[in-house]
This record gives sequence, structure tokens and C-alpha cells, in this order.
Amino acid sequence: MRRWVPFFILLAAIWGNSFFFIKVAVGSLHPLQISFGRMAIASVTLLVVLFAGGRRLPRDPKLWGHFAVASIVLTTLPFTLFGYGEQHVSSVVAAIWNATTPLCTLLFALLLRSEKATAARITGLGVGFAGVMVVLGVWEPVSGGELTGSLACMAAAACYGIGGAYLGRFITHRGEEPMVLATTQILVGTVELAVITPLAGVPLVNLDVPGEVWGSLLALGALGTGIAYLLLYRVQRIAGVTTTSTVTYLLPVFATVSGVTILDERLTWHQPVGAVVVLVGIAVIQGAIPLRRRAARPVAAVAAE
Repeated sequence: MRRWVPFFILLAAIWGNSFFFIKVAVGSLHPLQISFGRMAIASVTLLVVLFAGGRRLPRDPKLWGHFAVASIVLTTLPFTLFGYGEQHVSSVVAAIWNATTPLCTLLFALLLRSEKATAARITGLGVGFAGVMVVLGVWEPVSGGELTGSLACMAAAACYGIGGAYLGRFITHRGEEPMVLATTQILVGTVELAVITPLAGVPLVNLDVPGEVWGSLLALGALGTGIAYLLLYRVQRIAGVTTTSTVTYLLPVFATVSGVTILDERLTWHQPVGAVVVLVGIAVIQGAIPLRRRAARPVAAVAAE
């Protein structure tokens, strides 16, 4: 077995089950409280690891300014939107929407002209968004709450897409270590939520919640947002960025296991089918499924070699 595989599977399990923990917490906490709680716990976790490794936070004020923008679309908004979404849809459906992130990332990269529009990318986007329509079940009547929840999760995935394009254009080329960038992003997001949450009329902390909610917040913060980043960078160092990015495709698998077996959530036939169509679209974009087969070489030419 390759060295990175156990860490890769563990990362997928942690992130996939994050939707389970959000579902548990959202029954007792406001989505903004969940976002702030997980971010605060993650900030402490990452700062301890950062300073223990002899690293320090960046000093470039421009970088902090860029993170003020990036943190909104990479953590503050999507974390909160997934919380709102899971008030109306299952954790499994939320995880399926999260799997559309590569589609959203490419779409915004094309709009920003940081990626070229190729036949494979345009075709893959078309297939992927057809899969989104299948997940939604647009031919069936949908309740207002379910539609609102799905739209919130879609918006969260779109935020990740915007954030990924923004990172690539303004932040990742600056030479800072990934661990430093991750800690800075989470720290800035925590400060943003500490300001936004009270302004929205929501208390930062609600102590009157069951123990399982505290456990979910701890899992979301320390594991899902803290330790997961350490696993992410370990896999990236060993297997590379491209392989690591495919972890997104495994999240619905783990979310389905925990959602169906523990939360007793129900799946309709078109949700997993739509998820598969989305993944096919992503595979076309990434070249795993070529649009054209290479022409067979003449037998005579092969024999002449």
C-alpha cells in the first residue's frame, strides 16, 4: 500500500463525517454559533501546531488583507451556509452538494480567465451541472424548505469555488508555507465570525446545549478544521496536489454511511445518481475520461519500429 493512502482515507472520513456533526449541532445551535465554535477551536489547534513547529504568522499586511477576503468565501460564509442548509436537507445531500466544488472552482477560474476554456472543460461543466439538476430532482415537486436548504449548500460550494480561484490568483504564489496560510485563514475567519455573529443578533456562545453538541463542535473544530489540514498537507507532500484534490469525491460515501446508519436519513434514487453524473463531469474536466480516443496506429508503422 502506498504511504499516503491511510492518511488520504482518514482525511476523507473526517471531512465526510463533518456533515454528520453539523447535523447534530444544528438542532441546538444557530449556524453562526456552529461556525464560530468550530473556527475558534480550529484556531487554537492550528496555532499550537504552528508555534510548536517553530513557524510564525505572516507579517505582510497585504497578505492579511487578501485573507480578509479569502476567509469570507472559504470559511465564514460556506461553514454558515452548510449549517443553514442542513436545517432543511440531510447531511448526505449536503455532502453531495459539497462534491460540486471542483465544478464551481473551474467556473470561476474561467470567469477570471486564470484557466483556458477547452472542449473538455466546457463539456465537463455541462455534464456536471446536469448532474446538479438530477440531484435536485427538478422534475419533482420540492418543498420550500428543501429547496432553500439545497440552494444554501450550492451557494456554499460556489463560495469554495470563488475562494479557490481567489487563492490561486492572490495568495498561494507568495511563497508562504501551506501550514502558515491555513492557520492565517482560519484565524482571520474566527475574528470575522466574532464580529458578524453578535451583529446578527446571535450570542457567540450557547452553553445550554447537550453533551453531544459540544462533542460535535470539538470534532468539527479540532478534527474537521484543525487536524484535517495537517493530514491534507501530509498527503500533498507525498502524493501531490492533483491526487489530494480527489478526496472530495469520497466525502459523500462517508457522509452516506453515517447519515443513513446513525441519523436514519432517507435517500431518493436521483440523489446518488446525480452525484455520479457530477463526478463524471469532473472526470471529463480533469481528463480522466477523454472526449476522443486516440487514433490507432497503423500495424505496419508499429512493425517498422
